[in-house]
Amino acid sequence: MRTNTRILAAAVTASLALPASTTTVVAAEPPPSTGEAKAVRVFLLAGQSNMEGHGVVDLDHERDYNGGRGNLVEFLASDDGAPWRDLRSDAGGWTERDDVFVSYLTERGELKSGPLSIGFGVHSGRHHIGPELGIGLILGDAFDEPVLLVKTCWGGKSLAKDFRPPSAGGEVGPYYRRMLAEYRQAIATMAERFPALAGRTPKLEGVVWFQGWNDACDRDATATYAANLKHLVADLRTEFDAATLPVVVGETGNWDGEQFRSAQREGCEGLEAVVFVPTRRFLRPAESCPNRTHGHHWYGSGGSYLQAGDAMGRAMRTLTSSAGATEPSAPSR
Repeated sequence: MRTNTRILAAAVTASLALPASTTTVVAAEPPPSTGEAKAVRVFLLAGQSNMEGHGVVDLDHERDYNGGRGNLVEFLASDDGAPWRDLRSDAGGWTERDDVFVSYLTERGELKSGPLSIGFGVHSGRHHIGPELGIGLILGDAFDEPVLLVKTCWGGKSLAKDFRPPSAGGEVGPYYRRMLAEYRQAIATMAERFPALAGRTPKLEGVVWFQGWNDACDRDATATYAANLKHLVADLRTEFDAATLPVVVGETGNWDGEQFRSAQREGCEGLEAVVFVPTRRFLRPAESCPNRTHGHHWYGSGGSYLQAGDAMGRAMRTLTSSAGATEPSAPSR
């Protein structure tokens, strides 16, 4: 298992760069050479706005962000956030991984790419996170090789129409095609955008799917969600020529209706190497969160996004244990 090494304010792309005055680098020891092609463990993170990420990191305006209640800073200071306090440095900055990288082209056309840290949410700047932070921390610790997370996600998109997989019949969803196209573009430009990964061979290890709100709002889409989810899994495995490609499905735990969340669970049943991850327990009361009217985005709770990502990362680590991932006998967080 790779040491949980992080770097402080390392060099990242311009969209995520910190001022040079805060830069301190702590490099990890390079892995020993085996003479074999070195791998990059790649994970496709797909879905709609909650995969994009609206978890507030540090914004605390009283009117717009409820005085910072429930943002990531406050969460890390709580008992629940204690396991993740090393996300912050002693000087108050944010740590970054030197063995986990993120590629994310936002729906506004901003390319966010760099070492895993805060700032890979949907908005410009470094004030928001999605589930990628929790996912990446777990998977980075699980593999000796570096990890690349490719985010392909857009707000307000349904599985019934926008992501509709080919085997579901009807017109293939434009965002199903776009998801694959953006994934392949990220892989094609990996060495250029991530010099630390140059010379390594990307290997897709799994898919994390975090989507559902728009289907939950539609009676017909809810009724067909389980079947469509099974089609999605089958088609992605065909697309990547991987019959048992691991797939993790995160519950839309911020949706109150039990019927839809049951459909998500049903869509995972009976499929090999597919895990449904309950997330309802991470939903916090609106009054204790930054965005009190944004229930569709977990009320902007930084802790909710971090914990949901952690749970999905743990599920993926278990599924990929046969591929070389290290799974501790007891949770580390």
